[in-house]
Amino acid sequence: MTPHHDLGRYVEIDGRPAVRLVRRLPHPPERVWAAVTDPSEMRHWFPSAVTIDPRPGGEMTFADDPNTPPSSGTVLEYDPPRRCAFTWGDDEVHIDVEPTDGGSVLTLTNVLDARDAASRNAAGWVVCLDELAGSLDGTGSGGPHSDGAEPWRPLYDAHVEAGLPYGAAIPG
Repeated sequence: MTPHHDLGRYVEIDGRPAVRLVRRLPHPPERVWAAVTDPSEMRHWFPSAVTIDPRPGGEMTFADDPNTPPSSGTVLEYDPPRRCAFTWGDDEVHIDVEPTDGGSVLTLTNVLDARDAASRNAAGWVVCLDELAGSLDGTGSGGPHSDGAEPWRPLYDAHVEAGLPYGAAIPG
């Protein structure tokens, strides 16, 4: 798999810190939607094994991530095949899928509990979205924690060098 390497951007949403990543994917929105909301497909790119009750107010669970303890969240929005948003710990994750000529544009926005998590989380999402693209293309390495996944640390350093806030604890 060839990593995408587009870095995340630091943004503020209603005064709250966030990172945003955008990927152009050569797949129809319905295919991308399935990959980002079906737990059996999410295991190929998302850092945790998830369960989801796909409705606003529904529960999500997150488990089997070697860097974080099991937790649960709440589905904030669920509008197939366009938008899914949920809480994850004290963060929010918003995933938008828009049709475009030749495929889809996926925008992932992670609204952060703490500003200093920007570089850490953005680097992690780059790894995850590279795995998502590989999974959709049939070239994935087996998930963001696999030996074949893009190394996280150089991406973290690149985000710090790009000026994103940093300083949050680094897992592992």
